[in-house]
Amino acid sequence: MPYASETSLVPIPPPGEDELPHDDGEPMESDRHRKQMLLLIESLDLFWKDRDDVYVSGNMAIYFSELQTMKNDFRGPDVFVVLDTVRRDRKSWVVWQENGRTPDVVIELLSESTESVDRGEKMRIYAKVLRVPEYFLFDPMTNTLEGYLLDIASRAYEPMATNADGELASQQLGLRLGVRDGLYLGSKGRWLRWLDAEGRVLPTAEEQARAAEEQARAAEERSQALAEKLAAYEKRFGPLT
Repeated sequence: MPYASETSLVPIPPPGEDELPHDDGEPMESDRHRKQMLLLIESLDLFWKDRDDVYVSGNMAIYFSELQTMKNDFRGPDVFVVLDTVRRDRKSWVVWQENGRTPDVVIELLSESTESVDRGEKMRIYAKVLRVPEYFLFDPMTNTLEGYLLDIASRAYEPMATNADGELASQQLGLRLGVRDGLYLGSKGRWLRWLDAEGRVLPTAEEQARAAEEQARAAEERSQALAEKLAAYEKRFGPLT
């Protein structure tokens, strides 16, 4: 750790999230990539809205060493999840400010400009430095999904096997990842979605609101149908006593 001067023994603390850049300056490859990132973060964050021990974010810098900060190397994962932490707003994830906690799950959205890095340098850092247990790659344009499990002994990733539906299980989160048709932020298509143990999609706020409206409409229709049956009965047999 550096010191304030050659004669001083007071150490200069390493920079924190307030001092370090939090935007890597690299925009998402496309609008589709941006919406896919937001969809994964929003639905999982909403699913865990009552928990205060998880953190879900994306496109945020992760700092794991002071050397890294000096090299100005702070590109972050598209989506990442940290368990056993504190749920609060952050500018960036600074490992030495987080009791050494690193992501438990990382998802990178592949594109022509990032695929070589996502499969190369980032994959190496996630495995050998951050030791992220689960690493997923998804191409929003081709809907190709891959998953990797960290082998602790070799600190290298081994491919995950998909189930019969082409889904991948996250043992860390107790969830699955699968591709589903849907509508998000005005865009129809096939999206990578979080799935619960029964295979149900974790909904977004918009989907929850739409489902609530449909349930209310169905309840109103049932009530109206019951009222019509009652009116028809009373017309034929007289008022119920």
